[in-house]
Amino acid sequence: MRRPSKTAALLLANAEPFIRSRPLRKRDARQPDLPFDSIPQRVEPCLALLKPSVPTGPGWIFEIKWDGYRLAIHIERKDVRIITRGGHDWTHRFPSIAAAAKELNVHTAILDGEAVVLDSSGRSDYGALQRSLGGRGGKRVSTESVLMAFDPLYLDGHDLTGSDLSMRRHLLEDIVTPSDNRAIRLSEEIEADGAHLLEQACQIGLEGIIAKKSDQPYRSGRTGDWVKIKCIRSESFMIVGYEASAAARGGIGSLLLAGKLGSDWIYVGSVGTGFSSKDAIFLRTALDKLRTKTAAVPLKGKNIVLAQPTLIAEIEFRGWSNDGKLRHAYKGLREIQDNAAVFDMADRET
Repeated sequence: MRRPSKTAALLLANAEPFIRSRPLRKRDARQPDLPFDSIPQRVEPCLALLKPSVPTGPGWIFEIKWDGYRLAIHIERKDVRIITRGGHDWTHRFPSIAAAAKELNVHTAILDGEAVVLDSSGRSDYGALQRSLGGRGGKRVSTESVLMAFDPLYLDGHDLTGSDLSMRRHLLEDIVTPSDNRAIRLSEEIEADGAHLLEQACQIGLEGIIAKKSDQPYRSGRTGDWVKIKCIRSESFMIVGYEASAAARGGIGSLLLAGKLGSDWIYVGSVGTGFSSKDAIFLRTALDKLRTKTAAVPLKGKNIVLAQPTLIAEIEFRGWSNDGKLRHAYKGLREIQDNAAVFDMADRET
């Protein structure tokens, strides 16, 4: 059995022994790369459906939930493209991942995964990833980031999206290792009791876990084949203005947020915690450029500055109040290129 990575070892320090799937046999990379299936230019990602509890029953496998940017790595005879969830080419933003992809023992492949920056304990740090890229709209390249690969969608002439997850995992483990020292690493499958695994994940400060049906093909969208269970819930909301304050850091007392319901914006409350003075200065500068006299949602109060609904904030929250507002804290801005989806109010748990 492979030695678990630092993150997995930390997660399972007090857990029962676990089993990880293994390839049935090794691929022969020297075999000619026959074009049985043409490689797609893009595959819409399979998205995890947020659930409040861990699914039970047979056929579920579990992984750590990584907090970063979803990427697809396209490899065609050492020519590498890195595509964001929204379909943008960010190859130049992740040079270390691109270089590592060229060293993989494949001719053609598409790998699905999450770009993260890890802390000293192996936990993903979304803020550190954002800083490595220069913040929202930044132009920096991220040399600190690594890709946690969790699914092969295409491999050496074969479209794998119709194969079940267990088979895809066998193939993935043949080409990506759980090494702590490479820019492309394996997001390990952990076979354990899901509820206990979630408890352990929350205790050591991870964002949560992902549960996947092992007998299902790769299907784009939120089909329920993949489920995410978070320790602290996090979603994206539109910033529709801010409350100015001379006493607050950067002049922002709180951000005013909205969710989406059909074609309408729905006000979900304000958030005044979670951002630093530096964040506040950046946010005020960006929002002042988006000032408008037209409110996206009905707002009342003093010192309110209205903004065009353009900036998307990632918000951590623990639930909804009785009047339909969030109990939350600011986490960071999302990139449009990451295809950040504003929270759909129709999905709100009541």
